[in-house]
This record gives sequence, C-alpha cells and structure tokens, in this order.
Amino acid sequence: MQNSIAERAQKWLSEFFDPETKEEIRELLQRNPEELQDRFYKTLEFGTGGMRGIMGAGTNRINKYTLGKSTQGLSNYLKSTFGGEEVKVVIAYDCRHNSQSLARTVAEVFSANDIEVYLFSELRTTPELSFAVRYLGCHAGVVLTASHNPPEYNGYKVYWQDGGQIVPPEDREIIAAIDRLDYEDIRFQARPERIKEIDREVDEAFLNACVKNGSFGVPGKENLSVVFTSLHGTSVTAIPEVLRRAGYQNVTQIAEQAVPDGDFPTVASPNPEEPEALKLALARGAEIDADIVIGTDPDSDRLGVAVKNEAGVLELLNGNQTMVLMTRFLLDQHREKGFQGNEFIATTIVSTPMMQSMADAFGVECKTSLTGFKWIAKMIRDFPGQYFIGGGEESFGYMVGDFVRDKDAVTASLLACEIAAWAKARGSSFYRELLQCYVAYGCYRERLVSLTKKGMDGATQIGNMMKEFRENPPRTLDGSAVIRIDDYQNGTSKDPATGTETKIDLPNSNVLIYTTADGTRLAARPSGTEPKIKFYVSVCSSISSTKDYEGEKQGLESKIDRVLEDLKLEE
Repeated sequence: MQNSIAERAQKWLSEFFDPETKEEIRELLQRNPEELQDRFYKTLEFGTGGMRGIMGAGTNRINKYTLGKSTQGLSNYLKSTFGGEEVKVVIAYDCRHNSQSLARTVAEVFSANDIEVYLFSELRTTPELSFAVRYLGCHAGVVLTASHNPPEYNGYKVYWQDGGQIVPPEDREIIAAIDRLDYEDIRFQARPERIKEIDREVDEAFLNACVKNGSFGVPGKENLSVVFTSLHGTSVTAIPEVLRRAGYQNVTQIAEQAVPDGDFPTVASPNPEEPEALKLALARGAEIDADIVIGTDPDSDRLGVAVKNEAGVLELLNGNQTMVLMTRFLLDQHREKGFQGNEFIATTIVSTPMMQSMADAFGVECKTSLTGFKWIAKMIRDFPGQYFIGGGEESFGYMVGDFVRDKDAVTASLLACEIAAWAKARGSSFYRELLQCYVAYGCYRERLVSLTKKGMDGATQIGNMMKEFRENPPRTLDGSAVIRIDDYQNGTSKDPATGTETKIDLPNSNVLIYTTADGTRLAARPSGTEPKIKFYVSVCSSISSTKDYEGEKQGLESKIDRVLEDLKLEE
C-alpha cells in the first residue's frame, strides 16, 4: 500500500472524527488494505452531475465529512460572493440510505455558517428542488441523491440561483474554496433557529407549475390507460397527483414499487433506461392493455416510456426517441400559437442529430451543449432574450420550458401522457407519431455501450482508452471514411484528410466524436459520476413511409453491430 494512502487514512484517526468512523478506518488498516486504498487514493470531485460515490469512511466516499467539507467550502463561497445579503439555501433528499441524515448534516453546517436553510421535511424529487431554489429566492440549493446508481451510492448536487446545477465559473471557484479546507475546518455546530422545514406550500406551487407547463388541453384523457411506477423512488410524491390534476383518472400504480426504499428490492437497478427495471410495470401494462407505461428513477429526473408498437406490444423507447417526439409535439403547439422568432430547443453533443434536423424543418434554433442538463440550464441563463421551448438528452431526461432548470421526469411524464392521449384521439398512437418523425426528419438509430471500470485501476484503463482513441483515431466506421474529428478536450474540430482545424465554441470536456461521410457518428466519453466509459453510436438513413421502418431499423441495427465489432467495443 502506498505510504501517501496510509498517511491519509491515519489522519482520519484524529480526535476530530467520530468513534464509528475511526473504528471503520482501523479495521481497514488492519484487515483490508485493498479496500483502504480504494477509499483514500483520491478525493471525490464534482463531475457532470455533482459529487457521487459509495457511502462509507474515507476521502473517496460519501460521508458526513466529505459532504461537510463540501458544504463548508460552499458556505465560504456563498458568504464571500453575496456578502451584503442574507444568504439562503434550500435542501432536498431522496429515498436512499442515509439521505435524510446527511441532508440534516448539510443543513447544520450551513446554519453554523449563519446561512438561512430551507429543508424539506420529507423526501422530494430533484425537479422540485430545482424549482424551489427560484420560488424561495435562494442563492443555492442542494439535493442528496445518487440518481439511478446502485443502493450503496449516494451523492450531492449543487444548484445556483437560477435553479440550474453549478457551471463555470462558479463550479471551479467552489471547488477551489473546498480544496483550501481541512476537515477540521468544518463547522458542525448547528444553529437550529436558522433551519426551517418546508413542504406543503412549495409542493402546491410546484405541482401547479407542472400541470400548467405540461398539459395542453388535449382530448381523450379519460380513454388513456396509464401504468406508472416510481421504482421505490421519490416521484410517488408528485407524478400521481400531477396526472390526477391534469385529468388522467385511469392510472395504475405498481404497488410493490410505490413505497420509497433505498434497497430497491424489486429491481437489480432502479434505472428506467434498462427494460429489466420496468419488468413489473410492463407485465401489468400488457395485462390490462395499457396505452403507455412510465417509470422514473429514484430522484425523479429520468423517465422511461413504453408504448404499444405497430404489433400492439409494449416497447420501451430510448431517450432519443422520447426526446424527439416530445420536442416535436411542443414545437407543433407553439407553431399553432405563432412563433415569435426567438424560440429555441436544446440537446447535447452525444444525443441524436435528429433534433437539429427537426429544428431546421420548423425554422427554430437548436442549441447543442455538452452532456448534462446544467449546460441546457446555462443556455437559458445566457440567452434571456430567447424563449426555451424544451429539450433533453439521450440519457432519458427531458425539460419542458424553463420553470425547472434540470431534467424533470414529473412534467415530462405528464407531457408523454398528453401526446399519447392526443394521438389516440386522432386514431394514431405515440409510436406511430414517432415513425412519422423518422419519415419527416431522417431515420436515426442510436445505441449506448457503457463499460464499467472500477477503482484506481479502472480509472487508469479509462484514461488509456481515451488516449488510444486520440492518438490512433479510427479512419473509417463500417467502411465509411471519417471526415471530422471533434475533440472537446482541446476544443478543436479537425478534417483528417486536410488537417484543417476549427475551434469548437463550447467549454473543454473529455469527449471525442468521429463523424463519417455517410452520417455515422461515434462518441466516446468517460462518465463524470460513475466508473464507466461510454460510447454512443448513431447511424441514419431515410424512409418514405412508416411501413418501411421495421426493415430499415434492422439494417441500421446491423450497421451499429458492425461498428462496435470493428472497434471491439462490445459490452
């Protein structure tokens, strides 16, 4: 074991740390040096979704000290930035183990720094936290969640005054403020009078805003059969009530998954991106002949949507598909009212290029950001003279309007039901409307391959894979020549044939994208919140009729298979 790691661990045996933490460290020092190394070889950092990790003692773990230090640094930064104001923050937490106690610890540290704290009295969704920041006039917000990660994880996401997650320059400056601290600098001595519990008032405002932004007076709501599951998470506090208020009465909940539970006992992973997570909901949907099945992750920012395909079988759509149809529906609604000329939609660099094709067809701007909704929220802040209609990314997230500044499965679930009811009333279906998009804007297929590489060795492997792709980029993908290499780390777009480089006008990020002459695209990026490297493949063609889709889909899927096989990127 490296001496530096042992030295870091020894510091956690000082009088500052509580007896349980010290006992945990002693046990690791004596009996499990490999585990000790993983807990201390680095310090958890803010990634694309904040700070997220396995719970336990150590610098590379989520615990009262790592969160306390982050909160102390954030407190120092808030006090220095807003020195002449009474600083206010709002805190929410999800269903995970220790979320409630960790949220209380975070609140106590803020209060010890003379910051006014609004703390939700019970678990709430992440979109409600984003909404509450602006509703309560807070300077920042924090939510304790690890999204869809396994049960042993928890996390900490920080939001700024606009309700969006922190972005440059605030993120770097907050990290610098945290890095200047030792654990002994944390102020744990709470000032209870500075902590105010909140619930019903904010809930009412949030639920009403969801209904206002996500419903469009469509006919046929009473004829739509909906199956909904919260996957043991927080959305049970919001989505059933939002659907009820919007007029949906035929909603079936999966009772076994309706109780919040950090063990997620009925699923291997509480991730609606995975069909297995929605197994119970899909079975129930097939049993009652439901029109739509919706499942959300633990903090209710992602949603999975399954609808009946042309064969009448419930099919789980991917994030690109739901994003495309939701955006087209919103564009249609706004076009009926009359475009003002300042509208825009938003997507991310690893999501489907169909969003740009659709924006071109409607004559509106499509802004493309780095991965993560914090960048979409930043667009809204950076362009106050423009009107944000909606947008999303491939990882099952969507945002309707700007009243929430993060991905919002609550309002998006309502929007999905509105589309399904509207289509059914017209003798169509959610799925058939999606096929119409393929006819109108190009037939796209995408696939994500995610490779897990845990621990210090895994981080090295991920780094080496990105290095290899940079130094030895593919020249072709399925026989089509690579005509553009976008390297977001150095901010350049290169034509490999001529060597010509142009600047990419986005912040630097460790992402590579290769585009070929036939429109095939491969993106590679390490995850900012999980020990994974992700590869996104997009291929496209055209169809003249919805009847052509199934045959064309098989050809495009085979093309993706060949790309992955050539690059040896199978899961």
